[in-house]
Amino acid sequence: MTRVAMLAPVPELHLRSGLETINAEGKVAFGSSAWETFRDLDKLRNGHGVHVYIYASHSEKYGAPKIRWKARYIGHVSSIGGAHPDGMKYRPATTANNFADNASHWAIFWEIEQLTLLSRAEAIPISAFNSFASDKPYVSSFIPHGPTLVREL
Repeated sequence: MTRVAMLAPVPELHLRSGLETINAEGKVAFGSSAWETFRDLDKLRNGHGVHVYIYASHSEKYGAPKIRWKARYIGHVSSIGGAHPDGMKYRPATTANNFADNASHWAIFWEIEQLTLLSRAEAIPISAFNSFASDKPYVSSFIPHGPTLVREL
C-alpha cells in the first residue's frame, strides 16, 4: 500500500516562529482554506502521523525550489469564525502581525509537531515528489501554492 505524505507551502517567517511555539506548546498550527485536502489526508492516514514536507514560501533563498523543512502532521481542527479554537496558543507569534491571519480567514488549522529545518545537504528537490493522485513526479521548478498530497519518499 502506498503511503501518503503532504507537500505544503508556509511563509518562512512563520516556520521559524513556529519552532518557538512547538518548544513551548508541543505543536504549532497553520491556517488553510483547503479543508477538503485535509479531510482526504485524515481518511488516508487512518489516525497515524504522516510526514509534511514544507516549502518555505516568501524565503530569501534562491535557486530551484527545494524542501527545507519537515514535520509530522497530527491532525486538523475547524476554525471558529476563521480563528483557531484555542486562539493564539498554537499559532506562530508572527501571525499576530496580520489580523486576517487569525480571524475570519481560514477554514481549518492543520497541526504539526517535530518541525525541523533541514541542512543544505538534506534539502529535498521538488522533483523527488510524486503526486499521490497520479503518481507523476513534479517538475523541478514546481512551487506548491497550497497543501498537496504526495507519495511518501
